[in-house]
This record gives sequence, C-alpha cells and structure tokens, in this order.
Amino acid sequence: MIFAEGLGRVFGSYVAVENINVDIKQGEIFGILGPNGAGKTTTLRLLTGLVGPTSGRAEVAGIDVAKDPDLVRQKVGILTETPGIYARLDALENLRFFADVYGVENADVKIRAYLERFDLWERRREPVGSFSKGMRQKLAIARAVLHEPQVVFLDEPTSALDPESSRIVHELIVELRQRGATVVLCTHHLDEAEKLCDRIGVLRKTLLHVDTPVALRRKLYGHFIELDTRAPLTEAMLAHIAALEGVKVTASHGTRIEVSVADMEATVPQLIAMLVHEGAAILRVAEKMRSLEDVYFELLRTGAP
Repeated sequence: MIFAEGLGRVFGSYVAVENINVDIKQGEIFGILGPNGAGKTTTLRLLTGLVGPTSGRAEVAGIDVAKDPDLVRQKVGILTETPGIYARLDALENLRFFADVYGVENADVKIRAYLERFDLWERRREPVGSFSKGMRQKLAIARAVLHEPQVVFLDEPTSALDPESSRIVHELIVELRQRGATVVLCTHHLDEAEKLCDRIGVLRKTLLHVDTPVALRRKLYGHFIELDTRAPLTEAMLAHIAALEGVKVTASHGTRIEVSVADMEATVPQLIAMLVHEGAAILRVAEKMRSLEDVYFELLRTGAP
C-alpha cells in the first residue's frame, strides 16, 4: 500500500531525510517515532506528494507520488501539524466544502456523525476561528477521514486533546484498520504507539529500525524472565543458573530474580526443572517486557541498525 525506496529530501544544504526504505501493508497501523527535527513531518509530506523527493521514489496505493501527486492526495486523508481549516467558516461549512471536493456520498449524514462523535455538533454553526486548539484538531481529523480514504496520514493527532478526546481518536484509528485502511501515525506519545501500532519505525533522518514493538524489544534486549520463589535462592542455585548456556542473572532481590535468556522455548523449561530439582518453590514465572521508551532511547543512542 505504501512503498518507499531510497527516499530523501534536501532543502538547500540541509538534509531533512535520506535513504528511507519502507513497505507498509494494507490495513496496517504504522507508527513513526523520532525526536523534534528527525524528519517525521517531511516524511509525511513526501509520502503525500506535498513536497517532491530529491532522491529515491515512493508509491502510495500504487501511485508514484512524484509523478502524480494530485491523484495521491485524492486517495489519502491527511492531518498535518498545521491543519488547513477555514477559520471564517463554521464547522458544517468546513466539512461540506471538503465533502464537495471529494464527492462524498451521503455527506450530511457522515458530517453529523463525525461532529457528534467529536462533541462538536452543538457548536456546528460557530466560526472555527472561535474554536479552541483541541476543537480545531478534532475537526481536522474529521475532515481527514470524511471521504473514507484508503490511506490516512496523521501527524500528532492527539496533540492538544484531553484524555477523553484522545481515546475517541484511538478508537477511530482502530476502526480505520478494521475496515482495511492503512494508517501512518507520527506521534511523540510512546504509549500511544505501543497501544495502536502494528509496527513502528524509529526515525532520525533515516529509519533506524522497523519492526513490531515486541520484536524490537527482543532484538535489543533478548528475553527477560522474572521468577518469584517462596524463599530466596541459595548461592548454589544462583551458580547453577549462571552455568546454564544462554542464561544470565540480571537482578536478584530477595525472593525475586530476573534472568535474560537467549532462547525462551529451549531454556525456560530447563531453568525451571533445575530449580525445582534443587528444592526451590517457584510461585510465578513471567516474561518481563522492556518498555517502548527503553527501546526508543536505545535505538536513538546506538543509531545504525
């Protein structure tokens, strides 16, 4: 659905992004994470044909974004960091205008549904210039998806939104995936990316890594196992654990021990069997997951894949 190869953009002597390679499938929620200035907004603008590449190529819904940017924009929905809504028009007029541009069928029904969903229906006749930043953001999201596009690009969709409105946006993003749309989500909220995204890409001028949150954790850190026992493990037990191939004790606090293992399926049963044989009373065994925040900062620190 979205394909980029060697994609890059230079503004004068400034390299905004370079050598971006990605293949995003239909119905996938793909998150782009990165610090300010990493090139997230430029990447979205390249993929939506708002700016042209200076290197590489990209296709969205089978359309070359450099050769036919107008057609790309007809096929996609876009929420940019500065939503282009008309301040002098009211909410109804804004959405009706865009519905006319895209030829939306049953436009009035869909417009009302989105305005009610975002708690804007009672304010529908007020000029958008009088809206709060959060209200304008919700209206811009409604505009981006009103024509039911195949691909939706969302740049920080929950910025300026309260928790209730953010939850509504999250539910909408999941619904988009359920009906087969592809969603590209740029966000600074790591919990949002972890909750919603099938895969994430960490961007700093180029995509450093692309994978599922779980796979990125395991790629960086391996598997971590927590064991709770009825009594603290003896020094002999700890020594036996350390002697197992592919196992390393990373923390031990009283009746809780944390170990890293290279191979879950092969090593964990062996580890448990050994401890039981040594007389340990095991109360709980669980995989401990590193947070996406840990993964994000480690990827930025190490840089290249």
